[in-house]
Amino acid sequence: MKIFTIAPDFELPDFDGRLVRLSDFNGQKNLVLVFLRGFM
Repeated sequence: MKIFTIAPDFELPDFDGRLVRLSDFNGQKNLVLVFLRGFM
């Protein structure tokens, strides 16, 4: 995948266990994704 391409839609649980989709933020301000590997 190249830099500055549109990411595919996916869903992950938030800190409260609720599923959140990337598409839930479509059309809003800029979004920064941080993946904490081995956090939990």
